[in-house]
Amino acid sequence: MNIIIIEDEKPAARLLQRKVEKLGLQITTLLHSVEESIHWFQNNAHPDLIFLDIQLSDGLSFEIFENIDINSAVIFTTAYDEYALRAFKLNSIDYLLKPIDEEELETAVNKFKARNSSAPNLSLDFEMIKKMLVNPIDRTYKKRFTIKMGQQLKMINIDEVECFFSENKGTYLHTFENRNYLLDATLEQLETELNPQDFFRVSRKFIIPMKGIKEIQLHSNSRLKVILPSYKEDEVIVSREKVTDFKHWFG
Repeated sequence: MNIIIIEDEKPAARLLQRKVEKLGLQITTLLHSVEESIHWFQNNAHPDLIFLDIQLSDGLSFEIFENIDINSAVIFTTAYDEYALRAFKLNSIDYLLKPIDEEELETAVNKFKARNSSAPNLSLDFEMIKKMLVNPIDRTYKKRFTIKMGQQLKMINIDEVECFFSENKGTYLHTFENRNYLLDATLEQLETELNPQDFFRVSRKFIIPMKGIKEIQLHSNSRLKVILPSYKEDEVIVSREKVTDFKHWFG
């Protein structure tokens, strides 16, 4: 497996290299700038995996991908705060906040191995990531939903939402009043419209708000179970690969 690190701080790059190699993987190349990286990609076979810092000494690392068509999987290593994290989760294998925790590194690498075996060619939307990194605190998020009910329209404010869930190829909004409403959107679309401070996608089926969490219980296979005030149609389980991120979000 061919793995490279793109990180402008050489001590940080070497430290990450040591941590990755402790997991039995080999780092083949360390790159430290946009210019150096572009030149390297022009003259070498592209790697299976890139550990990618966002801010390099001579610019944003996205400039590399604007010049070179790269299909490698990416794990972001970043100091960006929670406002920007959704961009990384939607468009990469994972992200690692600095300083990098060894357990989180191992989880990210294992996720790469699992996904690489089933879908080796990943397509990254770097334009989307760049947009989400520009003035993230100033971003506007969904504040209300318009629901069509027969010939009428009903407005539901975001603070009325207890959870969003998918069922039978439909996406539903569940309110604290224990009512379900069908939405014309997918959970993937909702992820980009909801404030990541307030909402978290715990699994393929559920997005929940911080204020909707009544209780959190330990569940099988290192997972967590979330108890909501009124939703009882199915168990709300935090999938194993999301438990660490969920704890960071909730904590």
